[in-house]
Amino acid sequence: MTEIRNYQEADWQKLLQLILSEGDEWSDYSSEGTRESYRLAVKESSTFVAFAEDVLVGYCRCRIDGSFGVYICDLLVNQQFRGRKIAQQLMEQVCKEYPEQIIYVMSDVDGFYESKGYRKEGSIFEVKIVE
Repeated sequence: MTEIRNYQEADWQKLLQLILSEGDEWSDYSSEGTRESYRLAVKESSTFVAFAEDVLVGYCRCRIDGSFGVYICDLLVNQQFRGRKIAQQLMEQVCKEYPEQIIYVMSDVDGFYESKGYRKEGSIFEVKIVE
């Protein structure tokens, strides 16, 4: 059984291990130069974690825009636990936490969300590339 709850600072090392297990795909968050900044972003965001026993198997990080919406910025489930509706449970927790808000997902895997029946609402464009 999966337990979904609010992130706690004590979860950081387990969350970092999950991110590191994804390899280069999530390296923007896990490199030596960005790791501490991302830890602070997770702490300052509305973040939910999914545990199976004592193993952190997924998480969802959201940014709250006042009364204008909730933006799911990051959603990740351990590859070994995919297909068990953990991502859906995490998103449902966001909906429960913010019942009066519109929930948006910032995605680079649109097919996943389309398969869930979620309506596509615009696009995200990178305006400035920092090198």
